[in-house]
Amino acid sequence: MPALFVGHGNPMNAIEPNRFGDAWEELGRRIGQPEAIVCVSAHWFIAATAVTAMARPRTIHDFYGFPQELFDVEYPAPGSPTLAGEIIEMVKPTWCGRDEDSWGLDHGTWSVLNRMYPSADVPVVQISVDASKSIDYHVGLGAQLAPLREQGVLIIASGNIVHNLRLIQWQMDEAGFDWAHDFDDSAREVLTQDPSSFARLEQHAAYRAASPTPDHFWPAAYLAGLASAAGETCDVVVEGYVAGSLSMTSYALGLPSVV
Repeated sequence: MPALFVGHGNPMNAIEPNRFGDAWEELGRRIGQPEAIVCVSAHWFIAATAVTAMARPRTIHDFYGFPQELFDVEYPAPGSPTLAGEIIEMVKPTWCGRDEDSWGLDHGTWSVLNRMYPSADVPVVQISVDASKSIDYHVGLGAQLAPLREQGVLIIASGNIVHNLRLIQWQMDEAGFDWAHDFDDSAREVLTQDPSSFARLEQHAAYRAASPTPDHFWPAAYLAGLASAAGETCDVVVEGYVAGSLSMTSYALGLPSVV
Protein backbone atom coordinates (compact mmCIF):
# COMPACT_ATOMS: atom_id res chain seq x y z
CA MET A 1 0.00 0.00 0.00
CA PRO A 2 1.36 3.46 -0.85
CA ALA A 3 2.14 6.13 1.74
CA LEU A 4 1.66 9.87 1.24
CA PHE A 5 2.70 13.27 2.47
CA VAL A 6 -0.04 15.73 1.50
CA GLY A 7 0.33 19.50 1.58
CA HIS A 8 -3.17 20.33 2.80
CA GLY A 9 -3.06 24.13 2.87
CA ASN A 10 -6.35 26.04 3.08
CA PRO A 11 -9.21 24.06 4.73
CA MET A 12 -11.47 25.27 1.90
CA ASN A 13 -9.69 22.75 -0.34
CA ALA A 14 -12.04 20.24 1.28
CA ILE A 15 -15.09 21.68 -0.46
CA GLU A 16 -13.98 24.09 -3.19
CA PRO A 17 -13.29 22.83 -6.70
CA ASN A 18 -9.60 23.47 -7.39
CA ARG A 19 -6.63 21.64 -8.81
CA PHE A 20 -5.33 20.55 -5.40
CA GLY A 21 -8.57 18.90 -4.34
CA ASP A 22 -8.91 17.43 -7.82
CA ALA A 23 -5.46 15.87 -7.42
CA TRP A 24 -6.47 14.34 -4.07
CA GLU A 25 -9.53 12.83 -5.71
CA GLU A 26 -7.30 11.32 -8.40
CA LEU A 27 -4.98 9.93 -5.71
CA GLY A 28 -7.94 8.21 -4.08
CA ARG A 29 -8.93 6.64 -7.38
CA ARG A 30 -5.37 5.52 -8.12
CA ILE A 31 -4.81 4.00 -4.70
CA GLY A 32 -8.21 2.35 -4.33
CA GLN A 33 -9.91 1.40 -1.08
CA PRO A 34 -7.45 0.68 1.76
CA GLU A 35 -8.20 -1.53 4.74
CA ALA A 36 -7.75 1.49 7.02
CA ILE A 37 -6.09 4.90 7.07
CA VAL A 38 -3.54 6.20 9.56
CA CYS A 39 -3.02 9.97 9.40
CA VAL A 40 -0.25 11.99 11.03
CA SER A 41 -1.70 15.50 11.10
CA ALA A 42 0.07 18.79 11.76
CA HIS A 43 -2.97 19.90 13.73
CA TRP A 44 -2.58 17.40 16.55
CA PHE A 45 0.66 18.91 17.85
CA ILE A 46 1.04 18.02 21.52
CA ALA A 47 3.80 17.09 23.95
CA ALA A 48 3.28 13.35 23.52
CA THR A 49 2.87 10.62 20.94
CA ALA A 50 -0.71 9.38 20.94
CA VAL A 51 -3.16 7.57 18.68
CA THR A 52 -6.93 7.99 18.50
CA ALA A 53 -8.67 4.86 19.78
CA MET A 54 -12.35 5.76 19.77
CA ALA A 55 -14.88 3.83 17.68
CA ARG A 56 -16.50 7.01 16.34
CA PRO A 57 -14.03 9.91 16.16
CA ARG A 58 -15.62 13.35 16.03
CA THR A 59 -14.99 15.83 13.21
CA ILE A 60 -12.94 18.71 14.64
CA HIS A 61 -13.31 22.16 13.09
CA ASP A 62 -10.00 23.56 14.32
CA PHE A 63 -9.98 26.91 12.50
CA TYR A 64 -11.80 30.23 12.46
CA GLY A 65 -12.84 32.92 10.01
CA PHE A 66 -14.11 30.56 7.31
CA PRO A 67 -17.62 30.28 5.82
CA GLN A 68 -20.27 28.36 7.74
CA GLU A 69 -20.33 25.83 4.90
CA LEU A 70 -16.93 24.58 6.05
CA PHE A 71 -18.00 24.31 9.70
CA ASP A 72 -20.98 22.26 8.56
CA VAL A 73 -18.76 19.56 7.05
CA GLU A 74 -18.82 16.27 8.93
CA TYR A 75 -16.53 13.35 8.11
CA PRO A 76 -18.16 10.43 9.95
CA ALA A 77 -15.53 7.78 9.25
CA PRO A 78 -15.33 5.01 11.84
CA GLY A 79 -12.29 4.73 14.05
CA SER A 80 -10.44 1.51 14.85
CA PRO A 81 -9.59 0.80 18.49
CA THR A 82 -8.04 -2.47 17.30
CA LEU A 83 -5.67 -0.74 14.88
CA ALA A 84 -4.80 1.84 17.54
CA GLY A 85 -3.78 -1.01 19.86
CA GLU A 86 -1.66 -2.60 17.13
CA ILE A 87 0.17 0.70 16.58
CA ILE A 88 0.86 1.08 20.30
CA GLU A 89 2.45 -2.39 20.33
CA MET A 90 4.22 -1.91 17.00
CA VAL A 91 6.21 1.15 18.03
CA LYS A 92 7.44 -0.16 21.40
CA PRO A 93 9.68 0.68 23.19
CA THR A 94 8.54 4.11 21.97
CA TRP A 95 5.66 5.14 24.22
CA CYS A 96 2.37 5.88 22.44
CA GLY A 97 -0.72 6.90 24.40
CA ARG A 98 -4.22 5.59 23.72
CA ASP A 99 -6.64 8.51 23.24
CA GLU A 100 -10.21 7.34 23.69
CA ASP A 101 -12.02 10.63 24.21
CA SER A 102 -10.02 13.87 23.73
CA TRP A 103 -9.30 14.20 20.00
CA GLY A 104 -10.83 12.94 16.75
CA LEU A 105 -10.28 13.86 13.10
CA ASP A 106 -8.97 17.41 12.64
CA HIS A 107 -8.95 19.30 9.36
CA GLY A 108 -5.43 18.16 8.51
CA THR A 109 -7.05 14.75 8.10
CA TRP A 110 -10.64 15.25 7.00
CA SER A 111 -10.02 18.10 4.54
CA VAL A 112 -7.92 15.67 2.49
CA LEU A 113 -10.01 12.54 3.05
CA ASN A 114 -13.22 14.38 2.20
CA ARG A 115 -11.85 14.57 -1.35
CA MET A 116 -9.98 11.25 -1.49
CA TYR A 117 -12.65 9.05 0.12
CA PRO A 118 -15.88 11.09 0.29
CA SER A 119 -17.97 8.11 1.41
CA ALA A 120 -16.14 8.18 4.78
CA ASP A 121 -16.44 4.39 5.04
CA VAL A 122 -12.76 3.53 5.67
CA PRO A 123 -11.64 3.33 9.34
CA VAL A 124 -9.36 6.25 10.25
CA VAL A 125 -7.01 6.79 13.18
CA GLN A 126 -4.76 9.78 13.82
CA ILE A 127 -1.29 9.86 15.31
CA SER A 128 -0.16 13.04 17.05
CA VAL A 129 3.02 14.95 16.26
CA ASP A 130 5.05 15.08 19.48
CA ALA A 131 6.20 18.67 19.95
CA SER A 132 8.70 17.66 22.63
CA LYS A 133 10.84 15.45 20.37
CA SER A 134 13.41 16.03 17.63
CA ILE A 135 13.07 15.57 13.89
CA ASP A 136 15.11 12.35 14.13
CA TYR A 137 12.49 10.92 16.50
CA HIS A 138 9.76 11.52 13.91
CA VAL A 139 11.78 9.98 11.08
CA GLY A 140 12.39 6.95 13.29
CA LEU A 141 8.75 6.64 14.31
CA GLY A 142 7.74 6.76 10.66
CA ALA A 143 10.04 3.83 9.97
CA GLN A 144 8.45 1.88 12.83
CA LEU A 145 5.06 2.19 11.14
CA ALA A 146 6.30 0.46 7.96
CA PRO A 147 4.59 -2.93 8.68
CA LEU A 148 1.20 -1.24 8.38
CA ARG A 149 1.68 -0.88 4.63
CA GLU A 150 1.88 -4.66 4.29
CA GLN A 151 -1.51 -4.89 6.03
CA GLY A 152 -3.24 -2.73 3.42
CA VAL A 153 -3.18 0.38 5.62
CA LEU A 154 -2.77 3.72 3.85
CA ILE A 155 -0.47 6.04 5.82
CA ILE A 156 -0.98 9.75 5.17
CA ALA A 157 1.14 12.51 6.68
CA SER A 158 -0.58 15.88 6.35
CA GLY A 159 1.13 19.26 6.68
CA ASN A 160 3.02 21.67 4.41
CA ILE A 161 6.72 21.69 3.51
CA VAL A 162 6.55 25.50 3.53
CA HIS A 163 4.03 26.98 5.98
CA ASN A 164 4.42 30.56 7.19
CA LEU A 165 1.05 32.19 7.81
CA ARG A 166 2.59 35.47 8.97
CA LEU A 167 4.15 36.08 5.55
CA ILE A 168 1.10 35.21 3.44
CA GLN A 169 0.46 37.57 0.53
CA TRP A 170 -2.92 36.65 -0.95
CA GLN A 171 -2.31 38.78 -4.04
CA MET A 172 0.45 36.32 -5.02
CA ASP A 173 -2.25 33.71 -5.71
CA GLU A 174 -0.38 30.52 -6.75
CA ALA A 175 3.10 32.05 -6.74
CA GLY A 176 5.78 31.42 -4.11
CA PHE A 177 8.53 33.58 -2.64
CA ASP A 178 12.05 32.83 -3.85
CA TRP A 179 13.06 31.49 -0.42
CA ALA A 180 9.98 29.24 -0.42
CA HIS A 181 11.01 27.78 -3.77
CA ASP A 182 14.56 27.34 -2.51
CA PHE A 183 13.51 25.36 0.56
CA ASP A 184 10.81 23.42 -1.26
CA ASP A 185 13.31 22.43 -3.97
CA SER A 186 15.78 21.22 -1.35
CA ALA A 187 13.09 19.14 0.33
CA ARG A 188 12.20 17.66 -3.05
CA GLU A 189 15.82 16.72 -3.67
CA VAL A 190 16.00 14.94 -0.31
CA LEU A 191 12.70 13.06 -0.58
CA THR A 192 13.20 11.99 -4.18
CA GLN A 193 16.88 11.07 -3.83
CA ASP A 194 17.90 10.38 -0.21
CA PRO A 195 15.01 10.36 2.32
CA SER A 196 17.34 9.10 5.05
CA SER A 197 18.98 12.56 5.11
CA PHE A 198 15.68 14.37 5.78
CA ALA A 199 16.83 15.80 9.12
CA ARG A 200 19.51 17.92 7.41
CA LEU A 201 16.77 20.18 6.04
CA GLU A 202 16.59 21.84 9.46
CA GLN A 203 20.05 23.29 8.69
CA HIS A 204 18.85 24.95 5.47
CA ALA A 205 19.23 28.74 5.35
CA ALA A 206 15.50 29.18 4.62
CA TYR A 207 14.25 26.69 7.21
CA ARG A 208 13.17 29.27 9.80
CA ALA A 209 11.18 31.19 7.20
CA ALA A 210 9.67 28.04 5.72
CA SER A 211 8.88 26.47 9.08
CA PRO A 212 8.70 29.03 11.91
CA THR A 213 7.07 26.25 13.94
CA PRO A 214 7.70 22.60 13.03
CA ASP A 215 4.10 21.34 13.26
CA HIS A 216 3.45 21.36 9.49
CA PHE A 217 6.95 20.28 8.48
CA TRP A 218 7.50 17.31 10.77
CA PRO A 219 4.71 15.15 9.29
CA ALA A 220 6.89 14.84 6.17
CA ALA A 221 9.51 13.18 8.39
CA TYR A 222 7.14 10.20 8.72
CA LEU A 223 7.14 9.68 4.95
CA ALA A 224 10.93 10.01 4.96
CA GLY A 225 11.11 7.33 7.64
CA LEU A 226 8.79 5.02 5.72
CA ALA A 227 10.86 5.52 2.55
CA SER A 228 14.09 4.81 4.43
CA ALA A 229 12.61 1.62 5.89
CA ALA A 230 11.61 0.47 2.41
CA GLY A 231 14.94 1.46 0.85
CA GLU A 232 13.01 3.54 -1.68
CA THR A 233 12.55 7.16 -2.69
CA CYS A 234 9.43 9.28 -3.05
CA ASP A 235 7.71 10.78 -6.08
CA VAL A 236 6.07 14.19 -6.39
CA VAL A 237 2.32 13.78 -6.86
CA VAL A 238 1.08 17.37 -6.40
CA GLU A 239 3.01 20.63 -6.70
CA GLY A 240 2.32 24.32 -6.39
CA TYR A 241 2.27 27.33 -4.06
CA VAL A 242 -0.39 29.49 -2.46
CA ALA A 243 -0.05 33.11 -1.34
CA GLY A 244 3.73 33.19 -1.45
CA SER A 245 4.49 31.31 1.76
CA LEU A 246 2.59 28.01 1.47
CA SER A 247 3.87 25.06 -0.51
CA MET A 248 1.32 22.47 -1.62
CA THR A 249 3.97 20.01 -2.81
CA SER A 250 2.91 16.46 -1.98
CA TYR A 251 4.74 13.15 -2.23
CA ALA A 252 3.95 9.45 -2.51
CA LEU A 253 5.89 6.33 -1.71
CA GLY A 254 5.00 3.34 -3.87
CA LEU A 255 2.79 5.28 -6.29
CA PRO A 256 4.11 6.71 -9.59
CA SER A 257 3.91 10.45 -10.14
CA VAL A 258 0.58 11.91 -11.19
CA VAL A 259 1.68 15.55 -11.73
